[in-house]
Amino acid sequence: MADSQFNCMILPLFLSLCLLLSSTQATDVQYCDKTADYSVKVKGVEISPYPVARGKPATFSISATADGAITGGKLTIDVAYFGWHVHSETHDLCAETSCPVTTGDFVVAHSQVLPGFTPPGSYSLKMRMYDADKNELTCIGFNFDIGFASSVADS
Repeated sequence: MADSQFNCMILPLFLSLCLLLSSTQATDVQYCDKTADYSVKVKGVEISPYPVARGKPATFSISATADGAITGGKLTIDVAYFGWHVHSETHDLCAETSCPVTTGDFVVAHSQVLPGFTPPGSYSLKMRMYDADKNELTCIGFNFDIGFASSVADS
């Protein structure tokens, strides 16, 4: 009897944990120039939720290490859908992380709501980071998916 009560408690807990873990995805990152010695080394990208849901907030968190202090700069982001360029944006680096960035580990996090009409499918993103003097600190690319779920039906 105690075993069946234990199993009844463990199964829902296990399923909840599986659902929670599947809602965040670490993704593979490639440097734009594999021979470049970037002063910011990217360790990984986490995307939450994953896949990204149209019309809902999505957060891209980029873990990195800086070789030196960064007092300011910008991020440029280019997005492609099946190889076609579909979106560009530029952000103040200090709006996406705490400045000044000291030597060592830091995280750049950007949250955004994608329009409900965004087509589902596989996308590629290229991000470049520049310092205040417009020197390129890093350039990475990674893929992500936008799911079929949408909040358009919810509104």
